[in-house]
Amino acid sequence: MRISILGAGVIGLSSAYYLSRAGHEVTVVDRHPAVASETSAANGGQLSYSYVAPLAGPGVVSKLPRWLTQRDSPVRFRPQMSVEQWRWCWQFLAACTREQSELTMRNLLPLSFLSRTLLHELIAAEPSLDFDFVRSGKLVVHRESGSMQSAVALLEFQRSLGCEQQALSADACVDLEPTLAHLQAHLAGGIYTASEDTADCSRFCQGLETVLRARGVRFLMNTSIDALRSDASGRIAACSGGAPLESDHVVVASGAAAARLLKPVGIHVPVYPLKGYSLTFDLQAQTVAPRISVTDFSRKVVYARLGERLRVAGIADIGGYSLEADPARLATLRAEAQALYPDVVRSCRSNEWTGLRPATPRGTPIVGPTRYRNLWLNVGHGALGFTLATGSAALLTRWFENGNGKAENDDLRDLFTVSH
Repeated sequence: MRISILGAGVIGLSSAYYLSRAGHEVTVVDRHPAVASETSAANGGQLSYSYVAPLAGPGVVSKLPRWLTQRDSPVRFRPQMSVEQWRWCWQFLAACTREQSELTMRNLLPLSFLSRTLLHELIAAEPSLDFDFVRSGKLVVHRESGSMQSAVALLEFQRSLGCEQQALSADACVDLEPTLAHLQAHLAGGIYTASEDTADCSRFCQGLETVLRARGVRFLMNTSIDALRSDASGRIAACSGGAPLESDHVVVASGAAAARLLKPVGIHVPVYPLKGYSLTFDLQAQTVAPRISVTDFSRKVVYARLGERLRVAGIADIGGYSLEADPARLATLRAEAQALYPDVVRSCRSNEWTGLRPATPRGTPIVGPTRYRNLWLNVGHGALGFTLATGSAALLTRWFENGNGKAENDDLRDLFTVSH
């Protein structure tokens, strides 16, 4: 079949990889001249297979006053005159229960573990890929005793779902990652997960593009999709410059743009952008920087070593589709990095990035068919796009293979369809 994939980020390119490997004629379409030009360009760099707890959680409501009033809050709500934003926020608040949070984790962990297996297999199958991939492990540090106690309780719950994690004392955290020594007196402890990875999402996408082009996948870059149009036979065409693209099937993998693209054809997906920020520091010789992946839980900031660079990422702004960077938010992120790794901030050059994470209220992506027989979705991964990319793409491919495959993947497939 001829398949047009709308979006050349990590989700679209992963979809292209598995669909082309299954024998389909694939074309990737994107409005930018290069792949990974938006959300996949400079994300947090963590492949967090065991950390899939949604932003919507039982403690969110008590945090709302800070989100609304403090400019340095890790999460900030900026009200817009937008029905779309307010509908998403109400759905988000409705999902802020322990029951829904645990259900989301139960649903996401099998997909995440599948993604881990597939990514490791992909690396072995495509030795030309070079994207600073390291099986680094991940340490989440907690500054408050109450936060650490909650983390231990969550560890026990996630252990029942197949996660392998350790609760560490402050001393043990520093033994594991000595660059945290200056923070030791302020730590209540940490959770270490040895099975987590780090990698550069942008370099992964660039490498995958090379592999795909060699396989015969077409790329239509600098090509904007004006609209999706339906015909009397119940089929969808993606139109660029007023003309439909020639394809049998259309896969929407366009991230935060998906909801607005789909709305005119009557497909309503609860996907809304959460703006995030990152700083990437070019490390110098002898610079004090972590070797394993670190997350500062209370600050909601992640630190990922990517070769001789350090990626510092965080912040979630619920405030519309603008990609304009807020200098105050970048300053907040830089201040957090300065407090934890002053040598890095003082001596290393950095690049700034901002992007829109395509989030659903519950934190689960939407993967699979729609009521149009040739329109498919792979959207709504939030901050877990890189983590879930291979698993989501493989599930999408199984739909095209008429349900063939392992039973457990069929069960997964049913969890992430458009009804969710």
